Amino acid sequence: MPDRRQPPRRDEYGDDRRGQRRDTRGEPPRKPVQLQKGGAELPRWVREELVRVTPKERRDAALQLLTSAAVAFSEGRFRAAMSRLLETKSLSPRTATVRELLGLSAYRTRQWQVALSELRTFRRLTGDTTHMPVEMDSLRALGRVDDVTKTWELWRELGGSRQTEDEARVVYASFLLDQGEARKAWAVIKPGKLIAQPGESELRRWYVAARVAAALDDQDAGRRLMQAVEKADPAFPGLDELEQQLG
Repeated sequence: MPDRRQPPRRDEYGDDRRGQRRDTRGEPPRKPVQLQKGGAELPRWVREELVRVTPKERRDAALQLLTSAAVAFSEGRFRAAMSRLLETKSLSPRTATVRELLGLSAYRTRQWQVALSELRTFRRLTGDTTHMPVEMDSLRALGRVDDVTKTWELWRELGGSRQTEDEARVVYASFLLDQGEARKAWAVIKPGKLIAQPGESELRRWYVAARVAAALDDQDAGRRLMQAVEKADPAFPGLDELEQQLG
């Protein structure tokens, strides 16, 4: 997946239906297959996956389409990727990589229901929980309030990587903040110890925690978190807006 930074300027947990800025954009840690333009081929494991679940007479066409789609996805041409992935899906509906890239492409083009359906199918095929934060954010964009909470609770039951946990907490805490539940949001997002060399998901968590602290009128905690983000990444998107919130 192309590198994406924290809210509110990036696309990973995109804008809501009214076109307003969201505050949960970030990159889930799993890296979908990507190719560079010009003659690259799919990784061996992807080819083997597709061959294993695709009828023989469809394999060559499906491999060609998926390669082209992966290039388009890598270049940020998500509508083009989605068009090719839909064709690939018709040839090989049980290839998990196809459903994953289709779901993420739909998400990037704000087709929330398609994104939700495809990423749920990806999770069912693989058991991989990496994109559950994107599922949650798609539900959030669709206004399915109860289902956001149900998916959060399911994530807590299933678990996953530390990075995915950070992303899930970013999405759910932001959702709670939208609902006026700042104290519940703090219980979800509170970052604990601020380490010296945070990763991107940790920075996003600190940023949202600072927003929640501002909503709770805890200026000290908010500024401490904001300064930690700024120290790690002075160009982190949303710092100006955050400073205004903290007053």
